[in-house]
Amino acid sequence: MLGTLVVLATLSSLSFDLFFVVSLIGFLVVVELTAPFNLTPWWRARLKWIIVIGLAGLGYVVIRRTLTILPPGLY
Repeated sequence: MLGTLVVLATLSSLSFDLFFVVSLIGFLVVVELTAPFNLTPWWRARLKWIIVIGLAGLGYVVIRRTLTILPPGLY
């Protein structure tokens, strides 16, 4: 996430929405790459709630961005 912050600041594209989306994608990649094959530790079951909250936040960001693109009379 720190790397994401530095890259977005360097590209002058730093916004909360973009940082959230890129950080969520990075988090999901790390979760999938570190998933065990045989036995799931008890603490990994809590990750699904973090993922659900993150995906709900992603849905909110997508809906908000979509509404800013649409003309005002359409929605």
